[in-house]
Amino acid sequence: MKKLWPVLLLLLAACKQKEYNADLLVKNALVYTVDSNFTTANAFVVSAGKILAVGNIDTLEKKYLAREVIDAGGKAVYPGFIDAHAHFYEYGLGLQDVKLVGTKSWQAILDSVSNYARHKTDGWIIGNGWDQNIWDNKAFPNKAKLDSLFPVRPVILSRIDGHAAIANQAALNIAGVKPGQKIIGGSIETINGKLTGILIDNAVGIVTRKIPAPTDQITQTALLDAQRNCFAVGLTTVDDCGLPYTMISTIAALQHKGALKMRMYVMLSDQPENYEYLFKRGAYKTPGLNVRAFKVYADGALGSRGACLLHPYADKKNWSGFLLSSQAHFAEVAKKIAANGFQMCTHAIGDSANRVMLKIYAENLKGKNDKRWRIEHAQIVAPEDVKMFGDNNIIPSVQPTHATSDMTWAVKRLGAQRLKSGYAYKDLMKQNGWIPLGTDFPVENINPMYTFYAATERKDLKGFPTRGFQTENALSRIEALRGMTTWAAKANFEEHEKGSIEVGKYADFVILDQDIMKVKGSTLPNVKVLKTYINGVKVYEKK
Repeated sequence: MKKLWPVLLLLLAACKQKEYNADLLVKNALVYTVDSNFTTANAFVVSAGKILAVGNIDTLEKKYLAREVIDAGGKAVYPGFIDAHAHFYEYGLGLQDVKLVGTKSWQAILDSVSNYARHKTDGWIIGNGWDQNIWDNKAFPNKAKLDSLFPVRPVILSRIDGHAAIANQAALNIAGVKPGQKIIGGSIETINGKLTGILIDNAVGIVTRKIPAPTDQITQTALLDAQRNCFAVGLTTVDDCGLPYTMISTIAALQHKGALKMRMYVMLSDQPENYEYLFKRGAYKTPGLNVRAFKVYADGALGSRGACLLHPYADKKNWSGFLLSSQAHFAEVAKKIAANGFQMCTHAIGDSANRVMLKIYAENLKGKNDKRWRIEHAQIVAPEDVKMFGDNNIIPSVQPTHATSDMTWAVKRLGAQRLKSGYAYKDLMKQNGWIPLGTDFPVENINPMYTFYAATERKDLKGFPTRGFQTENALSRIEALRGMTTWAAKANFEEHEKGSIEVGKYADFVILDQDIMKVKGSTLPNVKVLKTYINGVKVYEKK
């Protein structure tokens, strides 16, 4: 019996060594940690949904025994991508409607709507994504043919930027829209005293407020459909810009059930009930949902000539766009957001709108601070105003694909000289030393690879222009990756919990089929996500 004790002790020791002390080990990878030193590693360990250790596989395998091991096959691994400006829920709803992105003519739109109507035979017809700037005839369409096709059934089709729409007469009648009707921060187009159906900015809301609210089932389907597509392109956090407070409980319930795994940073829209709710309740924070900001709209979009400019549009004499609310409203909102300790995020496209908001921000922020108030888009900024971003630590939150989508026609709106101060991401980044990047989807494609490509190469998907668009404002690849990970997290006050592969942070990461830090620039749009993980759990795998 005595002779058996050494054997038994060895067996017990072996069993003890096999006790699991980690959930997941990722090895044989090129891990871009995106930490402060931009270090790389070849392995990391996950436990309880967070990064437990990062380093060399030989060291980690000696210390940790994981229940699951992923051999990355030498592929590059990155932190999960964060879209710092999107409309996640709106995108999901759009997946249920008529899809008009990329349609090449008004007739093509009419054909798409007619086909949709044959399959969905009752209720409002809602579409989104048309852009007259890519048509041969770049003028706004007229509703006449829409009226003839749908004399009774209401139809509203939103422009790609969401700042203009065309509605048929049935929809206009329901909303009570009349020729000559005026509205602050919007316009109702008429020609020869007749409605054309074109509605700009605040005028769109007159009609959309009459559309019945989505059912609970449609809302859930929209969120889950959006999640599915976002996971497939490597997104693990999205900033949803401008929701009503009622969506908080809906999102939280789906996350609690485990159906909605996407992490969300939600900005509530500029409405009295939203301020009342959040000021009374306080910030809402869970691992999957963060609500501490408000989204305000200063002006419209450049494509629909609703952006507010300091000088008239180059292609529309005596027209400079408009603010969507009075300056007094913006000043009041900024004051109460500051007083209650929340974040203000304002859509500002034109140089006049940016100047107005930068000055209002400065009056409340009073110099250097860590409030992280954001200007969303910061698209056209007068050169003399750029320094206000740095002077007051105002964060420019930008969308690189806007530059490459707009560049072919923006010069017509602005003229060559004024365009030089547009889409100036490098200049804006220098103000604070960092800049968050997003897409503004569904205005642009949801794919972060397109963001990375546009930011670094300043070209569209056709490789135009050959030498890039205003490349003095291109970002380096390291800057672009930070903008989609650590800097995007920082814009949300979440840099200590996500955005990099570091000990203690959420194990949100992606495995790509190619290394975006090394491949040729022209290859970047074609890079695919192989797997996406949240909390160390796989939520997507390429088939």
